[in-house]
Amino acid sequence: MTTDALWYLARGSGVVSLILFTVVVALGIGTRSGRAFAGLNRLVVASVHRSAALLALVFLTIHVVTLMFDPYAQLSLVDVLLPFGSGYRPFWVGLGTLALDLALAVTVTSLLRDRIGAKAWRAVHWLAYAMWPIAVVHGIGSGTDRDTVWMLALDAVCVISVVGVAVSTHPALRRPAKTLRTA
Repeated sequence: MTTDALWYLARGSGVVSLILFTVVVALGIGTRSGRAFAGLNRLVVASVHRSAALLALVFLTIHVVTLMFDPYAQLSLVDVLLPFGSGYRPFWVGLGTLALDLALAVTVTSLLRDRIGAKAWRAVHWLAYAMWPIAVVHGIGSGTDRDTVWMLALDAVCVISVVGVAVSTHPALRRPAKTLRTA
């Protein structure tokens, strides 16, 4: 595979990962609200959430592996697993590594949910709310398209989507149940 092909594959898979993880986080927030979300019942939303998470992990794996073979980035396995040690943009790549580590923790505990229990799973699953913004900032700082209008717009849409879902499903904003007047 040529260097250009690796570069395009790494960029594209990173962008697709961002979009899919945005969907995953938005659906996770929507499911957590305990109400129907986007006109779908909770079971459908949870199923799409899990499927999108698996697909996001596939694209994240492609993103990371292609960067390990890219002669420009020259990331090693250590760079991919231990944050902030990369020779290539150490801070920004370190954020990506941190996001990857958090995603792996959420994934592993999700696979072991029946064995570790719901309480432990839920405690680790909250890391997804840290992973996503770290990944967004990683892309903004290290992405080669970070200064392009289309990428800035995509970042904005992702952030607005997650914040919008979080605000719209916040318990304080729920309409109170209608009560019958008795007079």
